[in-house]
Amino acid sequence: MPTGQITPLEDADALCRMSAAALAQGYRAGAFSPVEVALAALARAGQAQARCNAFTRIDHSGALATAQAAQARLRAGAPLGVLDGIPVTIKDIVWVQGWPAGYGSRAPALMPAEDAPAVAQLRAAGCVFIGQTTTPEFGWKAVTDSPACGITRNPWNPGLTPGGSSGGAAVAAAMGAGVLHLGSDGGGSIRIPASFTGIVGHKPTFGLVPAYPPSAFGTVAHVGPMARSVADVALMLDAISGRDLRDWHQNTQAYPRSAGQSPMSLAGARIGVWATPAQGEVAPVISALFSQWQARLAGLGAVLEPVELPGEDLPGMFHVLWFSGAAARLRALPAAALPNLDPGLRDIAEVGAGFSAADYIAASTRRAAFGAAFDTLLARYDFLLSPAVPILPFAAGQEVPPGSGMARWTEWAGFSFPVNLAQAPACVIPAGASPDGLPIGLQIIGARGADRKVLAAAAALSASPAGNEYANRP
Repeated sequence: MPTGQITPLEDADALCRMSAAALAQGYRAGAFSPVEVALAALARAGQAQARCNAFTRIDHSGALATAQAAQARLRAGAPLGVLDGIPVTIKDIVWVQGWPAGYGSRAPALMPAEDAPAVAQLRAAGCVFIGQTTTPEFGWKAVTDSPACGITRNPWNPGLTPGGSSGGAAVAAAMGAGVLHLGSDGGGSIRIPASFTGIVGHKPTFGLVPAYPPSAFGTVAHVGPMARSVADVALMLDAISGRDLRDWHQNTQAYPRSAGQSPMSLAGARIGVWATPAQGEVAPVISALFSQWQARLAGLGAVLEPVELPGEDLPGMFHVLWFSGAAARLRALPAAALPNLDPGLRDIAEVGAGFSAADYIAASTRRAAFGAAFDTLLARYDFLLSPAVPILPFAAGQEVPPGSGMARWTEWAGFSFPVNLAQAPACVIPAGASPDGLPIGLQIIGARGADRKVLAAAAALSASPAGNEYANRP
């Protein structure tokens, strides 16, 4: 065993809190090895599963075999790159060759014959796959529970939801069960759980990260990174971005790399302040914290202006697209599987099946007008700033806060789904906490293609310095 400063026996917690760059440096110095780090991450994954139900699969043997291969490359002085030997989790909605794709459902699982593009890129980089993280059935809602997998819980308070649909990934990140976490976001599914669990989550510009197979929810769905720091998110985004011919929705534009740049200077930055969600109201505790951030930015010399989103009835537009996608997804399942599905998913699919082709085209046409107006709005600012979610985490196992009078998750996700309609990049960072210690997130939104700028702003705004070991995480 290496004789460096840190080993699992001496401080496994420290290994689970290190950034990807710190682990890579430790590997090169011989302070610890990929096998030691994998063992620590696997142990933490077991804890995350026992406490919060974050995983559908923990792959001990596969992870250790990959870690041993990375360790051999490092000892030979031939690492594949900075991510060689870094522990990663994959949301159980993204294809991993050799692992069943369960989609959080009791419907028959698929056995993918190939990796999804982002998974293939992470594998090629030498990442160690720890396991698959939980999702609601087919990722249909912004909390994480399903008939197949049960309820995923928030590590800050297990009685509360971590959000969704990438809730298992967020829990794994918050608890140190891996360094990098692959999620997906069709209406806030990366950013909402990032806010609810106090981590960083980035929804990239649509098409920057290739997706295959195509999502049933269409071109509102993105694949993106989640981690404990902006620096780790940027490293992961670079690893999973790029052209893949299986994704016809991609364009051929090359976007700049996001990792390694300096944080943006906020002095003189033009910031559009989006304070009113497309639906619902903002909780007073979140409004108060958001006002503090605005005052802080003004004190740093930023120029802040209030903005309103263009377009009308964004929830109605999104529902036509989202519910129609749910109907299409269920239509592809065996009839015998349908009675066992999440009742809420069946409900929205039934609504979606009632929309006509003309309804869908009309919503898509309105979306195009909204997207163009959103691009025009972003051209006036360096970025937009908003709360990540207008409410605090609520009871686990519920789609909406009990007693709220709400019916669907979109009613409390009004800062999230409009950005999917616009296909713009958005990053959520920890912004602070409620009086009872629940995380609250801040959202930074940029123009399409400006992921590098968004992450530079996120690094400047981040409540914790990039690369911090997050010693106070649950």
